[in-house]
Amino acid sequence: MQINILEYLDRTSADLPDKTAYSDGEHSLTFSQVSDIAGAVGTFLAGKGLRGEPVVVCMKKSPETAAAFFGVISAGCYYVPFDDETPRHRIEMIFENIKPRAAVCDEFMLEFLKDAQNKCPLYDFADICQTRVDEALLLRIREAAIDTDPIYTVFTSGSTGLPKGVTACHRSVIDYIENLTGTLRFDSDTVFGNQAPLYVDACLKDIYSTIKVGATTFLIPRQLFMFPLKLIDYLNEHEINAICWVVSALTMISGFDALEKSVPRHVRLVAFGGEVFPVVQLNKWRAALPEARFVNLYGPTEATGMSCYYEVDRDFGPDETLPVGRPFRNTGILLIKDDGQAAGEGETGEICIRGTALTLGYWGDFAKTDECFVQNPRNDAYRELIYRTGDIGRYNESGELMFVSRRDNQIKHMGHRIELGEIEAVAGKLDGTRGVCCVFDDASKKLTLYYAGSRADAEVASYLKETLPRYMTPHLIIKIDEMPLTANGKIDRKALGSK
Repeated sequence: MQINILEYLDRTSADLPDKTAYSDGEHSLTFSQVSDIAGAVGTFLAGKGLRGEPVVVCMKKSPETAAAFFGVISAGCYYVPFDDETPRHRIEMIFENIKPRAAVCDEFMLEFLKDAQNKCPLYDFADICQTRVDEALLLRIREAAIDTDPIYTVFTSGSTGLPKGVTACHRSVIDYIENLTGTLRFDSDTVFGNQAPLYVDACLKDIYSTIKVGATTFLIPRQLFMFPLKLIDYLNEHEINAICWVVSALTMISGFDALEKSVPRHVRLVAFGGEVFPVVQLNKWRAALPEARFVNLYGPTEATGMSCYYEVDRDFGPDETLPVGRPFRNTGILLIKDDGQAAGEGETGEICIRGTALTLGYWGDFAKTDECFVQNPRNDAYRELIYRTGDIGRYNESGELMFVSRRDNQIKHMGHRIELGEIEAVAGKLDGTRGVCCVFDDASKKLTLYYAGSRADAEVASYLKETLPRYMTPHLIIKIDEMPLTANGKIDRKALGSK
């Protein structure tokens, strides 16, 4: 039985030592090089007496960053990732929270952090890569490890202003990667185009699947996501055949009609998640790539990435919504109503997740962990934790799980309960909009819809008046150049709400 994520790297570096594992298009690392770097970094950190504790990896997005992650794990520790996109005050806040005893940095981030208000030792990645590997030491660490040891802590936004650190373990990541690679049929011929930053859990899909199946991942430069045609050229140049992106990255291409000018001709798998994919935009992608598979993924960071999948197997009209489908193997989905009872046919309920994929909870915050990771209300016989996602769902006539809305996106307005997601779904069906977000100001009792796209605000207003009840029609409709996004690639509602 596999108990450590590094067993993937052990096997692949032995079978495919000279194959490229990670590349940014200019610089690459083979599997044997990744393994060698992991051993050197692991030996250095273990030599400093670090065990079972957080180690910050603060590096620009690069092949070396992925290798550094595995180095931290080799030392029997767990990594906490940041890069140059992370504001310094946020880094300092998290440093103060976790109080790490080591941070691995590249040359750029060493300069970035040298005046930061923390007392954590900063180690130069290039220097510690020269450490002579102590195989005996690393073997002792591996033999003492168990599968519930933590592997990473990634920080997401918190409602109190303090970032929340979600900590996953080897077992939950192994469970996720085994299911993901099997369901999406990744193999050694897969060439990933990585979009997600390496400091969020979304990157697991390509970074960890690569070492599992012996694939290759290209870390796409983030600036290319501002230039759709150049991005497509990059995909074609490197013969990328699998992209696992947030919806906003895909709609950026289709919303600017780039697919009418150029097509990513090697892509055979498009997996997406994070937000609802407007059917209008999905259909543009399906028309451009008729031979490709399209898979909708759903799941929270607290359940190690994605928990459910739906492979698009039929045509959808502009008024329809994609299912999120069914749970991965060894993952259970419960729909729980406010009274703790299971939602019946046609009823909505909070989507709750159970199974091995649940993470260990929030770093250093047992109260928040106990609030969200709770006893299964359908089980009064023994201890069984489930994660409350805060998402509302229902099952359709085919038994497929449908995402309805966020619980915290439900408001009371003019005597009516309104799901902001419903307004967004309707607005997103209008061709010429490539991003929509509706916010509610409780003080003024006004609904504001923000959107990006080619449509004039008067056209959007007219369309919504025709398609929405009067009490759901936004008071203000504001066109913006681009939607502000969180680190996970989701629309940043807080940023819009503060405008």
